[in-house]
Amino acid sequence: MTKADIVELIAEKTGFTVKDVKIVVEQCLTEIKDCLAEGNHLEIRGFGTFKVKNHKARKARNPKTNEEVMVPARKKAVFKVSKELNNILY
Repeated sequence: MTKADIVELIAEKTGFTVKDVKIVVEQCLTEIKDCLAEGNHLEIRGFGTFKVKNHKARKARNPKTNEEVMVPARKKAVFKVSKELNNILY
């Protein structure tokens, strides 16, 4: 399912125009991105939690050349499914 599919479904179910729904969906996703970019976590009850995890710098090995390389520290967005959503899935 794509973002366009989600917009279309919401427009059908609510009676709002596709244009209006697209604006709301885009803004919602922008707010989620901005929240994570600031390093905050976002909890949507009954759905899940978005968090930013810090990964330390580490040594890795190139399997072709066996050469050791340093992988720099970085941040990564993660999503943890809520218990309610998980129960629906299983």
